[in-house]
Amino acid sequence: MQIVLAYIKFLLRSTNQHGVHSPFVYNLVTKCFYDRKKYPSYAILKDYRKSLLKDKRKLYIKDFGAGSRIFKSEEREVSKMAKNVGIPPNRARLLNRLVRYLEVDRALELGTSLGLGTAAMAAGNKVKITTIEGCPETATVAKEKFKEFGFENIQLKLGKFEDLLEDRGNQNPKSQIPNSNPNKTENRELTTDNSQPATGNRQQERNSKFQIPNPKTGETVNPKPTTENSQPATGHRQQEKKSKTQIPNSNSTPTDNSQLTTHNRLTDGADLQSVPNPFSILNTKYSLLYIDGNHQKEATLSFFEKLLPTVHNDSVMIFDDIHWSAGMEEAWEEIKTHPQVRVTIDTFQWGLVFFRREQEKEHFIIRI
Repeated sequence: MQIVLAYIKFLLRSTNQHGVHSPFVYNLVTKCFYDRKKYPSYAILKDYRKSLLKDKRKLYIKDFGAGSRIFKSEEREVSKMAKNVGIPPNRARLLNRLVRYLEVDRALELGTSLGLGTAAMAAGNKVKITTIEGCPETATVAKEKFKEFGFENIQLKLGKFEDLLEDRGNQNPKSQIPNSNPNKTENRELTTDNSQPATGNRQQERNSKFQIPNPKTGETVNPKPTTENSQPATGHRQQEKKSKTQIPNSNSTPTDNSQLTTHNRLTDGADLQSVPNPFSILNTKYSLLYIDGNHQKEATLSFFEKLLPTVHNDSVMIFDDIHWSAGMEEAWEEIKTHPQVRVTIDTFQWGLVFFRREQEKEHFIIRI
């Protein structure tokens, strides 16, 4: 009932591009939110979803968040998870467009799940993604799919968000947001690289002071890549490459003790533990941060504060399910009032947060 009332309020208060007077937000809405062009990457996302809908394996789920309103059991079928709790197709396409429109070079995702959102960011875009998942068996399926679809620009890390974002004194959560994206930031945890070009036309108008600036001055430094693929993403399966950190296929013969050890299913995630310390995440600047893993007020606000040092002037944070509960709505209202937040956009399912110092502080409610 709470979410129904929240949606009614949203419809009464929301607008479209005609109610937006900020040139930055107007261009974002008209050229990205309402972009109806069919990009080649959409076919990849469709195939990715189909492959999950055909997967009848059952997983034992470890849920560290608010739990599920759909599933009552910890044992869940992959196909039903993809159908009922994964990012819907229209939102996946929007996320894909956002990465392209904002020219995102590095992205962080909290809550990989089956990788539908991760794939949406990766498909056809030249972006390096770090994604975190807490459930070992769910992470295993996502890792398999990333390999199957040739997404080599994704680094999957296994662990609780709180642990991987732990501040032990090496970070200052009150630090100021830098003026632009320092593209020389190193990320020594990144193990794969994909220099595939983004598909579709850039929607950026560079000659207007109101447009999103392109702070890029060169390719991101990556001192220890293990594989590289300079081919653009396509709808076809790419050649699988061997890597000592990849998860073995659950249908293959086990080759070590890291396979088939959790409830006789997939893996205990030992070979996903590729993060020797948590600061590799907090020491990187991200252009896009997608938070979709713990729908509780306290946890959401904690993630926001801990991740503030990782944003720059042109970054966007996307919070999923901001109207999921009264607590999530309270968290969203607190985030909106933060002094470093300049522009927020409520699309009902998502809350987008921008930090552009050149913008007046404004809040928008936009129908998509």
